[in-house]
Amino acid sequence: MKIALVGCGAVTQAVYVPLLSRRRDLFEVAAVCDLSRTLADAVADRLGAAGRYTVVAEMLAAGGFDAVLVLASGSHGETVRRALAAGYAVLCEKPLALTRAEVAALPEGRLMVGYMKQYDPAVRRAEELLAELGGPEIIRSVEVTVLHPSGESQLAFANLTQARDVDPGLLASLRSAETALVSQALGESAPEAVRNLYGVSLGSICHDLSLLRRFTGSPTEISYVETWGSAPGSIEISGPLPVQGRFTIRWHYLEDYPAYRETVVIHHDKGSLELVFPSPYLMNAPTTLTVVSAGESRAEWRDVTEAFEVQLAAFHAFVNDGKPPLTDAGGGLEDIVTAQRIAARYAVQHDLPIGGEAA
Repeated sequence: MKIALVGCGAVTQAVYVPLLSRRRDLFEVAAVCDLSRTLADAVADRLGAAGRYTVVAEMLAAGGFDAVLVLASGSHGETVRRALAAGYAVLCEKPLALTRAEVAALPEGRLMVGYMKQYDPAVRRAEELLAELGGPEIIRSVEVTVLHPSGESQLAFANLTQARDVDPGLLASLRSAETALVSQALGESAPEAVRNLYGVSLGSICHDLSLLRRFTGSPTEISYVETWGSAPGSIEISGPLPVQGRFTIRWHYLEDYPAYRETVVIHHDKGSLELVFPSPYLMNAPTTLTVVSAGESRAEWRDVTEAFEVQLAAFHAFVNDGKPPLTDAGGGLEDIVTAQRIAARYAVQHDLPIGGEAA
């Protein structure tokens, strides 16, 4: 299947380039696009792509591929809209967009939202075990802890090509457009603290929201939100699960923490299912699933199959065989709505202004 890439930054270079290089049985990269011609050329050279662009509209108009991978940072709504309107299948990295309106504006088409942790073999195994135990009805609580060091420290090993050739005026214009989208989501008067919380919720915590969707369904109520420390700082979120039980998410940005660590624990009446995720940039590093059952028995389960690679294979099956993705536009929208509920709860608790879609 011939594909095009939009965005040639850190995740593309560290994750997608090596995976696409070794999965030439599934994909041929025909074109790449990035604001930086330096990055576009670097990624195109590594993947053997003939098409090299700095403007998405020009790449879509030129064609020569079947599907588009949207891997750029920021809101993906407009790029996804353009690609779907042009008739291409789309795999879009999270988040799908920053506003509900962007999702509502998407035309009909083949769209898969990329939450690679949903495709992690340990997560799929935990889903199977939870179903055998009785599903969401038996959950007492879901407890999430994320220890998040700097992106630079996580990617120090990757020897990334840096972009130094993008027009500062263009960057300023894009940042202004993104600020306007956040204002549409939260209201023009939403303070920086609420905006920062929303950014972390959609940029990182959304992975945990996507896991809650798989295990229990999306929360329909947020009871409590607190932040502390210098932004992005620490964040705590809690509320009831849609069937029964409660969830808690504690997310900490720790600049110099030794390594990324994410733990998701499902407690039920007869034991626990504990998932411990490594840094997402460490290819084929296994997630550990620990099953605690009767007699305090503890069984660990690991699989070195790379979650990003499983996700890519699922996209191939979606486009060619019609196999539905784990997250489509509806699932991506659910996470945007939950992130807005998180921002709104924090604003109400602290007597801060909130408007826009979140109101």
